[in-house]
Amino acid sequence: MKMVPKNSVELQKMRAAGRMAAMVLDYITPFVVEGANTLDINAKIEAFIVQNGAKSATIGYKGYRHGSCISINDVVCHGIPDAKTVLTDGDILNIDVTVIVDGFYGDTSRMYWVGNVSETAKKLTRVTYEAMMAGINVIKSGLPLNEIGNAIEAHTNPYGYGVVREYCGHGLGRRFHEDPMVLHYATHNPKAPLLRKGVTFTVEPMVNTGTWRTFTEDDGWTVKTADGGLSAQFEHSVAVTEDGVEILTLSPMGYTQPPYV
Repeated sequence: MKMVPKNSVELQKMRAAGRMAAMVLDYITPFVVEGANTLDINAKIEAFIVQNGAKSATIGYKGYRHGSCISINDVVCHGIPDAKTVLTDGDILNIDVTVIVDGFYGDTSRMYWVGNVSETAKKLTRVTYEAMMAGINVIKSGLPLNEIGNAIEAHTNPYGYGVVREYCGHGLGRRFHEDPMVLHYATHNPKAPLLRKGVTFTVEPMVNTGTWRTFTEDDGWTVKTADGGLSAQFEHSVAVTEDGVEILTLSPMGYTQPPYV
């Protein structure tokens, strides 16, 4: 695994890309309501990206045709926008976007609530956000990479939640996916690579109310929980600093987790 730090110019471009990705999620927030269909939400996202001089990284990626992934309830990730998928009272969903600005990638996702959400769903959402932040907050130059996953699972374990293992965070910069690959579950690895100042990657735990196991539907994209339980995810792009971390995808509106007011 080769982690290549970004220089100061590259980091500035990463900040611009990250801010743009966060702006997309801010913009779409008031449109995530009961009765909206996910294809229309996606169309609004795609139009906003273009209007702001950016490019969607997911349109055309491995044949994917949309500018976002919208994953509802038991969908873990890669939910495909569809006109027949209409948001209903009590739904929880993750919207994941990746944009390209001046050749650099910004990648982020957030959870959203629709109407009257169950206490089970609210708790899962809150713990998932806290778990992501627990992983982010340990980051600094010299930290063994596996300590991120250790911090995340240490936070989710008391709740009996499963942290998805089939998907992980990833480096990004001029490419959508690069080193390092960031596991979100606990591992013991005395030879884990050490983080370096200037390295950029995502932290994006997917947390399920039950088992961590998943399956992929026949469309080749939609990933669901193996037991039909709820799943939640948050994602930030980050940069390692000398004594900490810089979050590149903070919401300009100050949004962190739902409800967004």
